[in-house]
Amino acid sequence: MSTIRRKFGEDYQVVNTNRAMSFSAPAKRKRQRFVEKNGRCNVQHGNLGGETSRYISDLFTTLVDLKWRWNLLIFLLTYTVAWLIMASMWWIIAYIRGDLGHGHDESYTPCVANVYNFPSAFLFFIETEATIGYGYRYITEKCPEGIILFLFQSLLGSIVDAFLIGCMFIKMSQPKKRAETLMFSQDAVISQRDGKLCLMFRVGNLRNSHMVSAQIRCKLIKSRQTPEGEFLPLDQRELDVGFGTGADQLFLVSPLTICHEINSNSPFFDLSQRSLMNEQFEIVVILEGIVETTG
Repeated sequence: MSTIRRKFGEDYQVVNTNRAMSFSAPAKRKRQRFVEKNGRCNVQHGNLGGETSRYISDLFTTLVDLKWRWNLLIFLLTYTVAWLIMASMWWIIAYIRGDLGHGHDESYTPCVANVYNFPSAFLFFIETEATIGYGYRYITEKCPEGIILFLFQSLLGSIVDAFLIGCMFIKMSQPKKRAETLMFSQDAVISQRDGKLCLMFRVGNLRNSHMVSAQIRCKLIKSRQTPEGEFLPLDQRELDVGFGTGADQLFLVSPLTICHEINSNSPFFDLSQRSLMNEQFEIVVILEGIVETTG
């Protein structure tokens, strides 16, 4: 049995000379995707102007979007720097009042008892911040500046804790890893269903926990040129997967087949089998819903 190799641009097609054999699809070379199969978008923004200030203005979301290693580094650095600064302020108060030279003098009343060097000031700050309170170091009533600093430390500590712990909690509760147990079929097929030509693929949930109000949408990303001559490199069109009939609302207990009917309203209506192979487009499937266990 002989074969003939034909070259179409950079793609090769194998055509069998045996008439009993069916047409084989061309072997397409791998090209860069707009959206990877793990959901990551291959889009980088540049030369926008003022990018840094825009990210800093929404600092909380910026921290949540950072990778885990940067989150942990910022978490450790923030607490370490804050602790050192506040401990230094307690040490400065003791230094200005002259408490450092009377550390073991029982007849002298210092601002903070038993604080006579920087390590002892740091330990007092940690005891106060973590509400440990061993009772060995404490503020005396003859230190109004220490009371003011104590109030400031309590307010600042609460703000830092709420900000960083809230950021870490949201980071841990993000549902990105939940998508690892949502399985999509490797390939989409075009076939007959109920006498109609349809584009079909399957989706399934591996976990026993259900997804409440699951909804699926499909976007066709393809470049096109408008009648006015404007070129749209990443034009997005909606693929109807049952929006009018409610078929896009999924009860995802068992694997389901998602169907897009190729009718006169479909962007694939005017494409033949050969032209479909040569077209440059991408279909992005978006499955959204509420995770039952975490909400």
